Amino acid sequence: MEFYKQEYQRWLASSLLSNEEKNELISISENDLEIKERFYSSLEFGTAGLRGKMRMGTNAMNRFTVAQATQGLANLIIKEGRASDGVAIAYDSRNNSELFAKVSAAVLAANGIKVYIFDELRPTPELSFALRELKCVAGINITASHNPKEYNGYKAYWEDGAQLPPEHAKTVSIEIDKINLFDDIKYVDFDNAVESGDIIILDQEMDEKYLAAVMQQLVNPDAITKVADDLKIVYSPLHGTGYRLIPDILSRCGVEHLYVVPEQMEINGDFPTVEKPNPEYPEVFELGVEIANNVGSTLVIATDPDADRVGVVTKNNNNEFVTISGNQMGALLIDYIITAYEETGTMPNNPYAVKTIVSTELVAKICKAHNIKLHNVLTGFKFIGEVIKNYEQAGADAAYLFGFEESYGYLKGTYARDKDAVVATMLICEMTAFYHAKGMTLFDALNGLYEKYGYYLEANQELYMQGIDGKEKMANLMDTLRNNAPDSIANNRIIEIGDYLKTTITDRRTGISISTNLPSSNVISFKMENGDVIIARPSGTEPKIKFYYLLSGQSKAEMSEKLESYKSFINQFV
Repeated sequence: MEFYKQEYQRWLASSLLSNEEKNELISISENDLEIKERFYSSLEFGTAGLRGKMRMGTNAMNRFTVAQATQGLANLIIKEGRASDGVAIAYDSRNNSELFAKVSAAVLAANGIKVYIFDELRPTPELSFALRELKCVAGINITASHNPKEYNGYKAYWEDGAQLPPEHAKTVSIEIDKINLFDDIKYVDFDNAVESGDIIILDQEMDEKYLAAVMQQLVNPDAITKVADDLKIVYSPLHGTGYRLIPDILSRCGVEHLYVVPEQMEINGDFPTVEKPNPEYPEVFELGVEIANNVGSTLVIATDPDADRVGVVTKNNNNEFVTISGNQMGALLIDYIITAYEETGTMPNNPYAVKTIVSTELVAKICKAHNIKLHNVLTGFKFIGEVIKNYEQAGADAAYLFGFEESYGYLKGTYARDKDAVVATMLICEMTAFYHAKGMTLFDALNGLYEKYGYYLEANQELYMQGIDGKEKMANLMDTLRNNAPDSIANNRIIEIGDYLKTTITDRRTGISISTNLPSSNVISFKMENGDVIIARPSGTEPKIKFYYLLSGQSKAEMSEKLESYKSFINQFV
């Protein structure tokens, strides 16, 4: 009998499954492909933790695979001699998130590790803040961020508040492989552990500490209050964790006219008003735009279910709502933060900012114009957190100004080490108020940046590779790009290839290679003679390869033409 069928039978025979769980497996008994997809492998644990569909099986998110991952994390913590330092746990609004969080707490407590768990759903960045505040060795957050409703995930954090570093993720992965998920996992009763004090419930006292830290990130506290009488903001949490703290923080910083989307204030893991609860998608703003048009607002804000990403639509010159992309918002925010500090004379000493290699080069121009040091790091907010940590450990006289990644993640302040939609929403409202006082929208402000620094266009292309052979297809495509790269893309000559797996950047004209000075990562970049950059990177959480296009030029029309020709070439090449 093939291995995946043996695993299926082993699960069916286990006395630990409930009747409902067993019936789910019985229902697929005649579907060999479904059985194979669920049992041919286990979910891979990496620096982003786990993510998968919620269903029974080894290649899925369920209470058994969550417990197995937690036992692996517990083994790491015990090996490090850090059990007494404790672990903080949070969860989002997804179906089963609370269950998975409590399972994780029960496993940790059974291993003699102190546990702090929130009394209800909380934003991801508050988990990062809380574990730093409590001086925990690690944290766990149950969330699948902006994925569809069928998914859930498990993010593991380390003591600095960032997601697990690669060496620790590898240790946990090795430990997981050793663990029989029916026989080798320790459990205690959750309620009994709470009674005994082995599990401590975190409540609104931690919220107050977190919100106080967020409030300290206001750049110009008077900006909102000056225009509060006629500043109107529309907000949606997309059925997620932003529903309480984001209206709270906006009220505290002076927003008087906040209109929430009532249907999307409902906590619901089925996300009934959207196909995908992703603030990158214009369709999630439809209900908010209706409200904005009715009340006369020029800004609609939405956060994803775990409130670490934030998206915005704003009115353009034709009185239509248009999207501000993650790259555009990153440029707007860094420019506003720098401008506000300079205007108020409060710029800290030796400021620096951080962005990822796939994020807009417009930010590099802005920082250079203001003499702000800019760091370029690999994709993933943990690398932004690493830069902050390195500065702190070196005792450097330098101030972290702002960090962002193109996928709608931003952070100001060092209280957390993950992207934070709470602080980002607050700063977006402050920036909106600043421009509102000048009779401008964010659309006007963005065009002002382009007029000053030149036109920039960033776009993504996602190539999904589903199914059992998806990983193999992804690996083959990356190998082809790495070893058989074309001479040009859409008639634009490639002059530089960055192989971040080998940590080299090679000039094709001279053959000279230099180091990226970054950790090894499966990423490839192509720089064209005209200055455009195309980057290919496999997703760490989904079966797809993402292509990032970072373009610049003299006009929007020119860049749109180039983008279409690049995409067409990549499609044909693949």
